[in-house]
Amino acid sequence: MAEDPTTPADAEAARWNYCPPPPVTLNPLFAWPPDPRGVLRWYAAYWLVISTTTLTVVLAILVWAFWLPRLTSEAYQGWSPLGRIWLSLLVPQIVVAGGLHLWLYRFTGQGRDLKYDPRDLARDNGTFSFRDQVKDNMFWTLASGISFATLFAAAWFYGAALGWLPVARFDQDPVWVLALFVLIPIWGSFHFYWVHRWLHWPPLYRLAHALHHRNVNVGPWSGISMHPVEHAVYFTSFLIFFVLPVHPVHVMFHAYLYTLHPVCSHAGFDALVRNGKRQAELGDFFHQLHHRYFECNYGTVEMPWDRWFGTYHDGTDTATRKTRTRKTQMYAR
Repeated sequence: MAEDPTTPADAEAARWNYCPPPPVTLNPLFAWPPDPRGVLRWYAAYWLVISTTTLTVVLAILVWAFWLPRLTSEAYQGWSPLGRIWLSLLVPQIVVAGGLHLWLYRFTGQGRDLKYDPRDLARDNGTFSFRDQVKDNMFWTLASGISFATLFAAAWFYGAALGWLPVARFDQDPVWVLALFVLIPIWGSFHFYWVHRWLHWPPLYRLAHALHHRNVNVGPWSGISMHPVEHAVYFTSFLIFFVLPVHPVHVMFHAYLYTLHPVCSHAGFDALVRNGKRQAELGDFFHQLHHRYFECNYGTVEMPWDRWFGTYHDGTDTATRKTRTRKTQMYAR
C-alpha cells in the first residue's frame, strides 16, 4: 500500500478553513537556551504596534483620566462611582464585541478570509440559551461577566479610596509602575492556566465551565460568556491588586485584558482584513485549539505551562492524536 503523503501539518490544516502554519509559538522569554532577540521581537509585537495590549493600555489611561473619580474618600461615597466603573466596562465590551460581530459575521466584511472554523455560528440550537449562540453569549457576557468584573474592580477602587489598599504612584516609583504593564499579562497567564485546569475538574466542569464550552466554534461574544460560578473564579485574578501597590490604570488595564482581550482571541478569525490586507491581529489559534479539542492548551502563549505539563497542542495532527489519546484515557478513569 502506498504511503500517505499527507504530513501531520497538512492533516490538521484540512480540518480548518484557515490554519496558521505550525507550530503555534510560545513566549520565548521562558525558552532555554535564552533567546534575547526572540524576546525582543515578541515584546515588540506587543508594544510597538497597534494590538489589544496597547489599545487596552490607552483605554485604561483615558478612562482613568477623564471618567473615573479620583481616589478620595469623599469621591467614593454612594453608588455613583460603582455605576461609572460598570459603564467603563460595559460600553467598550458592547462596542468591541458588537463591532467585530457585525463586521465579521453579520455583514461578512471579509467573507471567510482567515476564518478558522468553516462553520457558521449556531442558530435554532437547543444547546444555547434562547436557542441562539450569539444571544446566549451576549446574555452571559453582559448580565454576568461585566457584573462580576465590575464588582472586583470596584472593590479595589473603593478600598484604595478609603486608604485600605496600597496605591503606586509614577512620581514615586516609575520603574515599578512601568514594569507592571509587562508583569500583569504574565500574572494573568499564570492565574488563567491554574484556574482553567481547575475548571476542567469534572464536577466543576459540569456545574459551570461547560457553559463556556458550548462554543466549539467561537465568535467575539464567546470571550467571557461563562457561568456566574466561572466568572467568580475567573476574576479572582484581581485579588493580587489587594496585596501589591498598583495604580488605578493598572487595575483598568487588567480589567480590559480580562474582558476585551477574550473578545479578540475568540473572534474566530486570525486577523482583521480590509482591501485584502491584514489590518490588525485578532484570533488566538492556540486557544481555538482548546475549544476544538478541549483537553489541551489550558493556558495562554504568554507562559509555557502547557508545554511544561504535557498539554501543549502545537497545531499539528500529531498533537491532535496525542490530545485525543489523553482525553480517552482521562474519560476512562
